[in-house]
Amino acid sequence: IKQKKRHMGDTNHFCPVNLKENFVLYPGLQEHAAKYKEKIYYFSTSEYRDKFLKNPEEYVAHNEPLQAPPLRVCLLGIHGAGKTTCARQIADKLGIFHIQFEEYLQELILPKTKRKVGPSFDEDHEDDYKIPEELEDFSQTMTKIETEKSKQKVELTDEEEAIKANLMDDTELPPEVLDKIVPDWWNKEPFR
Repeated sequence: IKQKKRHMGDTNHFCPVNLKENFVLYPGLQEHAAKYKEKIYYFSTSEYRDKFLKNPEEYVAHNEPLQAPPLRVCLLGIHGAGKTTCARQIADKLGIFHIQFEEYLQELILPKTKRKVGPSFDEDHEDDYKIPEELEDFSQTMTKIETEKSKQKVELTDEEEAIKANLMDDTELPPEVLDKIVPDWWNKEPFR
C-alpha cells in the first residue's frame, strides 16, 4: 500500500519556533503538528504550536531557506587528556568559536577574587613572578596598597563559591550553576 507523501514544512521534522527563537534544531512531535499552506509542521510543545498558529509568517521561510544553527561540539574528558588541543584544531578546521570552559569560569569570578584561582595559580608559584631589584622600591609601595585592599574580605555568592571549588579542587559544578552558564552559549553573541 502506497502511503500518501507528507509535505513537510521548511524545517522538516524540527520545531520552527525553537529554531527561530532559540536558534536550536529541536525535533518536533507528531502529536503537536499543525498544517499551514498545505505543509505539515511539527512542534516541540503545544505552546509553540499555538504560538506558530497565531503568527505563522514569522516562522516560515520567505525568499530564502531558513538558516540552520551553527555546529556546536562539546568535548569531555579527564584532566590532561588533550581536550583543549583537540578543540582548537576542530574549531580552526570548522571555522567555529572555541570556548575553554575553565578559562570562562576564571573570567566569571576574576572581578571578585582579583586573581586567577586554582592549583596552578597558588602562592607556591609566586617566585615565578619575582620582581627585578631595580623595581623593588616601587613595587613595595604598590604591594602595601594591594595588601590593604586584599585584607578586606571578599564575599562570594554560592554560585561563585561553587565555581571557585571547581577550579581549586575539581569539585563538580551543581546543575543550577551550569544552568546559568551554559544557555548563554546557545543564545548570546558571539557564541550564538
